[in-house]
Amino acid sequence: MTEREDKFKLHRMILIDKWIRSGAYPSIQQMMDEYGVSRRTVLRDMEFLRDRYNAPLECDRVRGGYYYSDPTFMIQNVLLTEGDLFTVSTLMPLMEQYKNTPLESSFKNIMAKIAEMLPDKVTVDTSFLNDDVTFIPDPLPKIEEEVFNGIFKAVKLRETISFGYKSVGSDEFKQKAFDSYRVLCQKGNWYVLGYEHGAADTRTFALSRMSGINFTGEHFEVPKDFDIAQHVDLSFGIWNNREEPTEYELLFTKNMANYILERTWHKEQTVERTESGDILLKFKTNQRQQVFSWVLGFGDAVTVLKPEALREELRREGEKLSRKYEK
Repeated sequence: MTEREDKFKLHRMILIDKWIRSGAYPSIQQMMDEYGVSRRTVLRDMEFLRDRYNAPLECDRVRGGYYYSDPTFMIQNVLLTEGDLFTVSTLMPLMEQYKNTPLESSFKNIMAKIAEMLPDKVTVDTSFLNDDVTFIPDPLPKIEEEVFNGIFKAVKLRETISFGYKSVGSDEFKQKAFDSYRVLCQKGNWYVLGYEHGAADTRTFALSRMSGINFTGEHFEVPKDFDIAQHVDLSFGIWNNREEPTEYELLFTKNMANYILERTWHKEQTVERTESGDILLKFKTNQRQQVFSWVLGFGDAVTVLKPEALREELRREGEKLSRKYEK
């Protein structure tokens, strides 16, 4: 039996089981007409119910259809195909985006409820789910539940909030008054973009460094001309910059060719392979801080052709590292 036929059969088993449990006494002819199958297929389905599921299946000659002698019976197995398991497995990295947030416990509660609804016996019709598949999540900071829920509430209600914020290089919280426009998540790290009253400008804050959300009772309207693309390049990062996009040209060595070519680094990128086999990647973005860190991670496997400002910044960083590790 092909995988396609197997899926149709599984779906038909579920429907037949529901039909029988409804007390409608479906007949062979009715099932043939309903599902567009032959008499032989229906008889095999009835045999499958008895043998595979131990269904107390009986045929009422007077009513001319099937019923369960035990009215409390229902199919006790859940069949999961390899495709089903693969779909579930691909969702796992997405759930990692909510690690260390209140949504993590919510997901666990939902999964627990689903598990309670499952029968005691679950059949996995594959060897796909095994120890050969491992997900390695990024290390993520802890976010206070009050902060996480408060930010989403502030965005929804359009209400000004105040909170304490601790920058990367400080141990002290500074009070901020803030209008929350948009919540952003980058690789599991959560941020909020909006208007900071003290700075009279748009700012981006990390939820993990916020504390003590207070609602002021004052409401705001997001400016009609607000365009998130003018502040954040959603293809590359969450840095809030008013700078115009800069053109970047990066030349990767040929040993990095497959790694670069098999990924989309920016939605408006262009990629060229040179005669020597190196890869030239071009794109425009205003995320200079993000690009700097990203390029630095490739070491000498990449050469920055443009812009000159990034080349100079990398030179200075290289000199600092060289001095730091001098003997």
